[in-house]
Amino acid sequence: QFQLVESGGGVVQPGGSLRLSCAAPGFTKDYYAIGWFRQAPGKEREAVSCITDSGETTNYLDSMKARFTISTDNTKNTVYLQMNSLKPEDTAVYYCAADTGCSVVPQYFGSWGQGTQVTVSS
Repeated sequence: QFQLVESGGGVVQPGGSLRLSCAAPGFTKDYYAIGWFRQAPGKEREAVSCITDSGETTNYLDSMKARFTISTDNTKNTVYLQMNSLKPEDTAVYYCAADTGCSVVPQYFGSWGQGTQVTVSS
């Protein structure tokens, strides 16, 4: 397991934007994929997006595809999730996770951050 740290969550009104950050110093060296997941109370953890060391990106749900963008910085030590046009149903704890490849299955990932809370409310 490797250390990952999420940040950037907060409270935002519907239609607003947030950019989440995942500090992942082992990206492209110790692991080859970073996934974003989210989990709301009483719900299963679900995949949001994923990026590989080659730059391939995936957004998993139609409700997110046009609104969320995953990216990395120049050093690839940080992975971002830009979230626009936020909706109340986006409210959840958001996690980043690392492993050798992308998967929609949370159990696939061996390394996880502690999560950052995103609340979308008027």
